[in-house]
Amino acid sequence: MKNIIFLAVQGAGKGTFAKKLKEKYHYAHISTGDILRERAAVEDELGTKIKNMIDNGIFVPNDIIYEAIEYKITQPECEKGYILDGFPRNLEQAKGYDEILNKLGKELGVVINLTIPNELLKQRIIGRRICRDCGAIYNIYNDEFKPKVDGVCDKCGGKLYQREDDNEEAMNTRVKTYFEVTEPIIDYYKEKGVLKTVDSSSNPETVFKEIEKILESDDVNN
Repeated sequence: MKNIIFLAVQGAGKGTFAKKLKEKYHYAHISTGDILRERAAVEDELGTKIKNMIDNGIFVPNDIIYEAIEYKITQPECEKGYILDGFPRNLEQAKGYDEILNKLGKELGVVINLTIPNELLKQRIIGRRICRDCGAIYNIYNDEFKPKVDGVCDKCGGKLYQREDDNEEAMNTRVKTYFEVTEPIIDYYKEKGVLKTVDSSSNPETVFKEIEKILESDDVNN
């Protein structure tokens, strides 16, 4: 069983590799938003509390997020391992997650930090185009992912659009905020000896093979 935390700035490919791992190894893919919505659907006291917060746009505090995480990772679908995507978001949550694992007697597993050069990240984000009809994603700066006809989806013929926040100014703000918050988490897991860094600037298959090597290595298994 492997439990994995992905750390990556938006555009580094975290979602792509989490999906590949789920498909190949049947790991559960856990994102904070998904588990809160899932937990809100459970008709008990905690589920009702979370639902009311989500419905009213109220920030969900850490103690409730911890309860939802604890509930999720004890479900049968997580027995073969799971991928945490978007959690922990800060050092406080990393320490809170450690307390959950200690309580449950579970191993932390491995933390994979995906890195990417800023110029490539800019191309991935600013060049991204999304189909309004089927949600397919393209990139006008990458020949492999460029649509055959400019502005038209190859799959369904739908119109492609660019998200409002997929611009350089918004990207720089997101990146700055990400590193300010994440750097202490990276140092925290580095000190624990569980941090592995992967350069995600290569093609996706090469990066995925590197991730697989990490998961199959002796120092992760022991």
